Amino acid sequence: MDKLITRKGTLADTETIVQFQKNMALETEGKTLQEFAIKSGVTEVIKDTQKGTYLVAEYEGHIIGSLLITYEWSDWRNGWFWWIQSVYVKSEWRRKGVYSHLYDEVKKLSFSVKNICGIRLYVEKENIIAQTVYKNLGMHNTKYLLYETEF
Repeated sequence: MDKLITRKGTLADTETIVQFQKNMALETEGKTLQEFAIKSGVTEVIKDTQKGTYLVAEYEGHIIGSLLITYEWSDWRNGWFWWIQSVYVKSEWRRKGVYSHLYDEVKKLSFSVKNICGIRLYVEKENIIAQTVYKNLGMHNTKYLLYETEF
């Protein structure tokens, strides 16, 4: 894994990130996402860092994983939570430390920015493998449940 690098996503990475998101939705939720919507969403993030930042893991010039960092202001803490979203690692690279490498980069970046009070993510209840990875990296389950209204 010495050749694994992590960097911020660029417009040139859009097609790969879009494919990763389509794969993730199908694998985890059985959903088929509309490519034009994903592509527009990914492009918006890359063009406007206030919306978020993609990180990609690259091995010998090939992108093998990615995640998205978004931001939530906490008035209780007077600081920002960074949310890790849209995590995807190519199946042949799973359980080889790719996500750990990405997560380490998220932490490193968060330490270099003022007012970051924590890192959060959500995970499918049934995805025990991912939950185990997150726990092994020092994250813990919270007392909160996630509710939403989707439009």
